[in-house]
Amino acid sequence: MGGLVEEAVARAHREEWGRIVATLIRVTGDWSLAEDCAQDAFESALARWGRDGVPDNPGAWLTTVAKNHAIDRLRRRANEQSKLKEVMALDDPEDDQLDDRLRLIFTCCHPALTLESRVALTLRTVAGLTTGEIARAFLVPEATMAQRLVRAKGKIRNAGIPYRVPPGHLLGERLPGVLAVLYVLFTEGYSASSGERLVREPLAEEAIRVARILALLMPDEPEVGGLLALMVLQHARRAGRTDAAGDPVSIEEQDRGSWDRAAIAEGLSILRRALRRHRVGGYQLQAVIAAEHASAPNWGQTDFRAIVRAYDDLARLDPSPVIAFNRAIAWGMAEGPTVGLERLDLIADRLEGYYLLPAARADFLRRLGRRREAAEQYERALGLAPSEPETRFLERRLAEVTARE
Repeated sequence: MGGLVEEAVARAHREEWGRIVATLIRVTGDWSLAEDCAQDAFESALARWGRDGVPDNPGAWLTTVAKNHAIDRLRRRANEQSKLKEVMALDDPEDDQLDDRLRLIFTCCHPALTLESRVALTLRTVAGLTTGEIARAFLVPEATMAQRLVRAKGKIRNAGIPYRVPPGHLLGERLPGVLAVLYVLFTEGYSASSGERLVREPLAEEAIRVARILALLMPDEPEVGGLLALMVLQHARRAGRTDAAGDPVSIEEQDRGSWDRAAIAEGLSILRRALRRHRVGGYQLQAVIAAEHASAPNWGQTDFRAIVRAYDDLARLDPSPVIAFNRAIAWGMAEGPTVGLERLDLIADRLEGYYLLPAARADFLRRLGRRREAAEQYERALGLAPSEPETRFLERRLAEVTARE
């Protein structure tokens, strides 16, 4: 029984934490109080569900208990009578719940906060991760992350950042910032910027979960759908992206039988719905590229010319060095390694210190049989590699091109 209760509480925590906290923040205006009362409710659930059974509607049960904890705390504060009345009147209609969560996401991602604070606050308040879990995800001490969260909440309070969805005239300019936070969060989970592991699945999955909430709340925004489709399609390949040691496996060599076909089908469906709105943005174009890779039965049948066209469109929206780099790789795969090297040479001055530039050069040189030159580029990439798994991958490639025949 104990295991079943713990599983039910854990599931409710994943599904209900952000909604409960968002609702309590709205009526109390106190982030710490909201989080504390939500945590108290889940602790009560562990004790009482084991005795009384799991309720039919765990979310409603938890909200009521959290509300009661908030009432108890506010009663002890002589100056909180107006907030007490609001909490006592709380009845949680579903429309308010959805709106509360949307307010919470936009407040956590307010542009007045630093990007790292936005990501951390989103993980803590929307996704419900503990401070320790967030600290481990970003490889910093728990005390450092705790201070970061306290500063972020203090900034919201002291700067008078409103707890609301931006008005219509600001929504368009604020939504990209929210999407950027989720994209950074997913990218760090999909391909860690440092450390011993390439993939941090829990981090990527939390980003997808928050993106699903945002897509539910904003179904008419095609870039929300585009980002969700991109995440789902990329994450569908997670089982094939690393070997038994956790080291990278190139997409060319991945076991496509290990890819999550149900997730790929879902990602393609989400992308089609987004594209039907005829407001194509950068996340949708990245999802188009991910869809081409995910849909190809094997590496040789990948439609790289379609990928080049998508990168052409993406480069017009975002002429960043990384987009230019990926576009050059796609050209090389579509037209041959020599073309790829020429395209990389054209943008080399924009990518100084970027380890993937010499790694890509080495790969094209390897394909051309120019092994000595490939070895030189692999050695250069090794000096810049940011993580241990990527270092080991490059070392294996270097060994291949330097091995005697």
